[in-house]
Amino acid sequence: MLLTVAVALNPVGIDFLRSAFFAGEQLARNIAQPIVLTAMAILALIGALEWLVRVLIINRRARGGTTA
Repeated sequence: MLLTVAVALNPVGIDFLRSAFFAGEQLARNIAQPIVLTAMAILALIGALEWLVRVLIINRRARGGTTA
């Protein structure tokens, strides 16, 4: 997740996000918006999977279960 934030907040990532939503040309917005929205959906899915794995690990440790 930190790598994703670093990629999104570098100058190229900020420029791409800006062109997706604030570009003066409709063509630029039409090209960039689906890419940005798909990337955001994938990141949300990765975040949800990470949260689920952490919850499962915490619950397993609380029960005293083994990993082997």
